[in-house]
Amino acid sequence: MLNCGVPRVLLMDLDVEALKAKLAALKSEHRDLDDVIARLLDHRPFDQLQMQRLKKRKLMLKDQILKIESELLPDIIA
Repeated sequence: MLNCGVPRVLLMDLDVEALKAKLAALKSEHRDLDDVIARLLDHRPFDQLQMQRLKKRKLMLKDQILKIESELLPDIIA
C-alpha cells in the first residue's frame, strides 16, 4: 500500500498543493520568457533560431499550464 495509512483526503490535498506549486512555477517561467523575448526584439538583429526556441518553449509552458489548470478545476456534472 503506497499511502502508508495516510487518509485519502490528505493525499488529495497534497496532490492539489503540488499541482498549484507546479502551476505557479510554470507561470513564472512563462512570464520570464515574455521578458526575454521582448528584450531580444528590442535589440536587433537577434538570433532567429534562439527566438524560435524561446517561443516554442513558451508554447510548451502554456500547454502545461492549461493542462494543470484543467486538472485543478472541479468536475462539473452537466
